[in-house]
Amino acid sequence: MKNLTNYFLKKNILFKEISEVIPKELGSRKKIQIYTATDIKASYYAIFIVDAKSRFIRKNANDLLELFDKLISYKDHNFKHKELLISSPLCSKAKEFLKQNGWSVRVDFM
Repeated sequence: MKNLTNYFLKKNILFKEISEVIPKELGSRKKIQIYTATDIKASYYAIFIVDAKSRFIRKNANDLLELFDKLISYKDHNFKHKELLISSPLCSKAKEFLKQNGWSVRVDFM
């Protein structure tokens, strides 16, 4: 979590509250880290961190959207900012698909 706060601090985003959601609580077996956060301007963030060795493809993007929908119903809140922090290679079609759905994709994490 310290890496997460330092990463967003470089982007001039300061969080006043961060909480982790275990993927098992959403009915998922994926190896992904999920955080919900509130910044000092009261904007809500849904942050997904993917650290895999294989390429993140369009199918993974669809799974991510389904997981986000489950997070909305679990937290009973619609998030203003949707962030994907990824350290593995990213397919250009998956990146474009996520950007069309309002996601901010950052490949330089970790």
